[in-house]
Amino acid sequence: MYLKTLHLRQFRNYFDQKVAFDAPKTILVGNNAQGKSNLLEAVELLSTLKSHRVSRDRDLILDSKPIGQIDATLERQTGAIDLALTLRSGARRTLKLNGEPLRRHLDFLSVLNVVQFSCLDLDLVRGGPEGRRNWIDRLVIQLEPIYAHILQQYNQILRQRNALLKRSKEIRKAEFSDSFDKMRFIAPESPEPENTEDLPIPNSQSPIPSSELALWDAQLATAGARVIRRRDRILERLMPLARNWHRSISGSAEVLDVKYDANIEVGAELIAKDNLEGVRQAFLEKIQRRAIAEQFQGTTLVGPHRDDITFTINNTPARQYASQGQQRTLVLALKLAELQLIEEVVGEAPLLLLDDVLAELDLSRQNQLLETIQERFQTLITTTHLGAFDAQWLRQTQILSVVAGQINRF
Repeated sequence: MYLKTLHLRQFRNYFDQKVAFDAPKTILVGNNAQGKSNLLEAVELLSTLKSHRVSRDRDLILDSKPIGQIDATLERQTGAIDLALTLRSGARRTLKLNGEPLRRHLDFLSVLNVVQFSCLDLDLVRGGPEGRRNWIDRLVIQLEPIYAHILQQYNQILRQRNALLKRSKEIRKAEFSDSFDKMRFIAPESPEPENTEDLPIPNSQSPIPSSELALWDAQLATAGARVIRRRDRILERLMPLARNWHRSISGSAEVLDVKYDANIEVGAELIAKDNLEGVRQAFLEKIQRRAIAEQFQGTTLVGPHRDDITFTINNTPARQYASQGQQRTLVLALKLAELQLIEEVVGEAPLLLLDDVLAELDLSRQNQLLETIQERFQTLITTTHLGAFDAQWLRQTQILSVVAGQINRF
């Protein structure tokens, strides 16, 4: 696939900017805060309908204007495709494919496939679990667009169940407070208890009917099992590719392992056998074991929203012990594996977005990445200077200057 044109109107710091991509590789060069990353963000939105930087559409629109627009022309093996995304600060966004409005976002997802690699991804190893969950979720959506609906459904159930648990906690807290006040009113001369263990204990049962909570438990387990299965399935396909790339970059000196660490402690054989009911049952059993803790804390403690992905190098946890160089090798291997996996599944090479990341890689890793790209992947690269690029490589590249939301040939 090949991105031919991009038209940004009132998007981020772009008022009305058209860009034609006439080479397989495009370098966007300019100082920081000029709009280089904003252009890559627009491409990312056309691919996944998500920004990894903000969650509200109004934050993507120039100067709080009511509407922002992203249009693009994409060339695929099946022919040219026109994409249009309209962002609204006070209403829902709208999508068009070849000029036709779409009712379902699923029909828009994965028309354009991208792999993004930014300096933020270098925190993938040492950062928190949420970053790793977001990373795998973005990849799964690229390969299985229906997953966006599954994940949205799970998060909606999770929010509603959390609201129920929070309400239960607040009612119990109010009951406890009433019991304390009544005791003081009846016996005003009595000294205050030294700790809450001396107080009369209100009903320890949840004030929310068990049948109501059980209904949300069942829905959460069903949706959560589907999330877990798809995440694990994609990691199983990605892992051997990442391991091969890691071996190549490290000179066969290290062995990488990637594992999905499910919060429900489900047996790996259940997921491997696509045993959805088995995963669901394990989910429900864990919910029952954590019921008291959930009611005490007023939030859901079980489910894929608390899962993690663990990386090990030579059987040593990378998060705790990997050097900075090892972390960069690991993340680079993951990104190259993403490119390869998407190409295998989709049947066309995805776009590669490199957001100011070359400066974070040493010369060896830069060369590994640039040699892999060649003419195989259309690549958009942001940088503050051209010093990291080989002169011959630059001759085969379109170079654009970005200054204050204006793009011109370098």
